[in-house]
Amino acid sequence: MSTPQALEVEDVAVYYGGVKAVDGVTFTVASGEIRGLIGPNGAGKSTVIDAITGRRKPTRGRVRLQGEDVTGLGVIERRQRGLARSFQRTSIFAEMTVGAQVELAARKVGATDWKANAHEVLRQLDLLELHGWMADELGYGQQRRLDLALALVGRPSLLLLDEPMAGLSSQESEQLAEHLQQLTSSWNVGVLLVEHDMDVVFGISDSVTVFELGQVIASGDPAEVRAHPRVRQAYLGSAA
Repeated sequence: MSTPQALEVEDVAVYYGGVKAVDGVTFTVASGEIRGLIGPNGAGKSTVIDAITGRRKPTRGRVRLQGEDVTGLGVIERRQRGLARSFQRTSIFAEMTVGAQVELAARKVGATDWKANAHEVLRQLDLLELHGWMADELGYGQQRRLDLALALVGRPSLLLLDEPMAGLSSQESEQLAEHLQQLTSSWNVGVLLVEHDMDVVFGISDSVTVFELGQVIASGDPAEVRAHPRVRQAYLGSAA
């Protein structure tokens, strides 16, 4: 029996009246895989993400987590089933210590041994030495890692990252990308990465899916997608 995918998006469509914001989108994210999701502004990426996370019910199609159909479930139920998300704007608590808020998050998601879980997440992201620091004392790159730590408590099976490199220096982006690759491999978590930094997307993704006008125009390994004529014309342009 084959192992179920961390995420399956099957023929998902979202219509607003006569407007087809997303139409017939299909892709998967395997456990231990990073899939980049790119496309111009207004291409439909945010709408698909809302359908995956339960913030919006699709007009048609199915969303599955670890083989379970979660199309009719809400945001909280999907989090309980292993879907975690980080947003472009960090969701950290500025006036709490690093350790306290990661432990609180671990308790909230029902981690069996929440203290051990919080400790492991902090260790993986090189935040243990900052355990007692207030979050607003951290540099921006450290705050980004803390935001990722809050998403990782409870050992999710699928991690959805929305512009995690936004506002980071090139060095900070490289460091966060390295952490992400190590976590994906060691924890066997599937990652859906929405990111505008093409160097990051094509540098760390195992596969890339490209959107245009609510539809997938290319999907496959990074080299194949980068060379796709329609992708070069519609999105990458001369930067390809």
